[in-house]
Amino acid sequence: MEELIKLGTWSEEKLDRILRETWRLSDPSNKIAFLSKEFLETPYNASTLIGNGETSEVFVINLEHVDCFTYLDYVEAMRLSQSYNEFVANVRRIRYRAGRVSYPGRNHFFTDWIDGNKKNVRDITGEAGSGKSRKITKTLNDKGNGTYYLSAVPCRQRVIRYVPADLADESVMTNLQTGDYIGIYSGKKGLDVSHVGIFIRDEKRCAVLRHASSRHMKVMDEDFSEYIQDTPGILIFRAEPS
Repeated sequence: MEELIKLGTWSEEKLDRILRETWRLSDPSNKIAFLSKEFLETPYNASTLIGNGETSEVFVINLEHVDCFTYLDYVEAMRLSQSYNEFVANVRRIRYRAGRVSYPGRNHFFTDWIDGNKKNVRDITGEAGSGKSRKITKTLNDKGNGTYYLSAVPCRQRVIRYVPADLADESVMTNLQTGDYIGIYSGKKGLDVSHVGIFIRDEKRCAVLRHASSRHMKVMDEDFSEYIQDTPGILIFRAEPS
């Protein structure tokens, strides 16, 4: 299996040290808050993974640049790891179905990501939504006009639960925890989300979305309520204790 690993300023030694330190934290929220903060200001790049319908998949770890999905891959893999070697193995397991590296087997969609990681992350959109969540069945990857978003990737029918942004009031916000993985719901056929990030309550108890922003071209924090107000809604996934 071909692989490409770019650690940038991290290094194997730094990762080993940080992962040993964070492993002592029992609360997933604290782990995710600490690890995700280490990526702040990391440059955004939408094309760090290698592979498509015509090109063989390469197993990539690139900590020099991230997009919104790879950012979550790396944070979640770090959360579950005590060493650099465990981190590499967990990236493979989280990113690919059954940990088998291939383009069709990559978890291209946010709900694919949780589908292969059920023992570590669960969908809490319904319970956190305080009765305001909605449910829709979609065929992921199918644009509905005879074409597909991703060639060589099978379509999968899936029930998507989301909370409409205009219903995400204080009763919903109080149910969110630091470290919750947030998907921005997409109203388009064949897509579950258009973007992902991490919910964080900062030192001043302000709620922010920590994410790899394509607009600002870096990992950053933005006011959560302001960010989601013009979106169709949110999905909420929560990490389980490791």
